[in-house]
Amino acid sequence: MNFPLVTTDWLAQHLEDPDLVLLDASIEIVLGKEPLVYDELYVIPGALSCQIDKLFFNHQSPQTHAMPTEDQFTVAAKSLGVSHNSTVVIYDDQGIYSAPRAWWTFKAMGFDKVFVLDGGLPLWRSEGRDTVRQFATATDSGDIKGRLQQYKVCDTEFVLTHLGHAKVDIIDARAAGRFNGTTPEPRVGMRGGHIPGSLNLPFAQVLNGFKMKSIRELHTIFASLDTSNNAQRVFSCGSGITACILILASYVAGHHQAALYDGSWAVWGGDAALPIE
Repeated sequence: MNFPLVTTDWLAQHLEDPDLVLLDASIEIVLGKEPLVYDELYVIPGALSCQIDKLFFNHQSPQTHAMPTEDQFTVAAKSLGVSHNSTVVIYDDQGIYSAPRAWWTFKAMGFDKVFVLDGGLPLWRSEGRDTVRQFATATDSGDIKGRLQQYKVCDTEFVLTHLGHAKVDIIDARAAGRFNGTTPEPRVGMRGGHIPGSLNLPFAQVLNGFKMKSIRELHTIFASLDTSNNAQRVFSCGSGITACILILASYVAGHHQAALYDGSWAVWGGDAALPIE
């Protein structure tokens, strides 16, 4: 499978596959959309909690939601039973929200057999499919080893040195008000505005309810930004979560030259020495 999404039908048919590792990447804090709130825990049978905010962020970094180091990723993924021959499917409880960040973390660490469940838990439940009330636990440690693909994650220096570059498009997933500086940032004292020359594509625009929009719709959306098919796309947001929704959308549309700006506006907007518009 090369397509980055799997359907609920596909997952239902493969839940018992011995190589499947199903991960719930739900996150507690949801920004940029009205969060779905549940009265109790609902889990797709066999799913493990990947605890993205605990296991897959580098808490030794001063950045908010920093990508993990190779060693941190390796330890976390092994603890979830992920091996080199596993097929990893990731979902979250908002539809498509934090699962793409976990998906991109695996991709950035050199693991390609990873997919996002289109529609996530909300679609699964709306279709009347079975859920359980507790997460599964990994029975064996995996043998995966993370190897960071440097071109899939970039830092502030890379963004700064590529401002205005004809072959690099910087795309911001925040809402228009935050991008334009007309709506206050959720982080106290954070500057408003955006990276000079960057393009705004609020992440909600690539979603249709709980699911990703169609390939045709996504082609139209990215074309409206006047992006180049040959350019590298650098995706940014508040702190590196919802930017990955756009990376996923870009992959669905067939454009794979993507990188996450690690730190995103939490870093750029918090540094008074960096230019803003």
